[in-house]
Amino acid sequence: MQIEQLYREVVLSHNKAQKNRRHLANASVSEHGVNPSCGDDITLELEITSDHRIRDISFVGSGCAISQASASILADLVRGKSVLEAKELFDLFFQMIEGDEADPRLLEASVFSAMAHMPARIRCAVLGWRTLEKALAPYWNEERQEPR
Repeated sequence: MQIEQLYREVVLSHNKAQKNRRHLANASVSEHGVNPSCGDDITLELEITSDHRIRDISFVGSGCAISQASASILADLVRGKSVLEAKELFDLFFQMIEGDEADPRLLEASVFSAMAHMPARIRCAVLGWRTLEKALAPYWNEERQEPR
């Protein structure tokens, strides 16, 4: 199966899926993101434990199939991970979007490697990821400053 066909199937499947599209009852972090070029918007909600693990993550919002599917895939990918593991995945995702080969740790998010051929849609695919960056930046900064 070619990447373009796999991309379409994964995007359509995640766009229709509802398991990550919900409000969290115990969200410790909520961050809103907007793609000003098209109006897509999402709000990520994360429940982060005292040891900086992402216990749960969800999103609500509206937009194109790409932005909504990417947010859903993102939620599946970082749920249960530490904030530093989420940072590694964030970095790998953006390296892939910029043309590097997809890392196997990106799992379904690797279908967005097809964005290299659709630069106008990159903003849609990265909306959730940029929102995650804003939501977790304080944790990432704190982790970097802690002595090991």
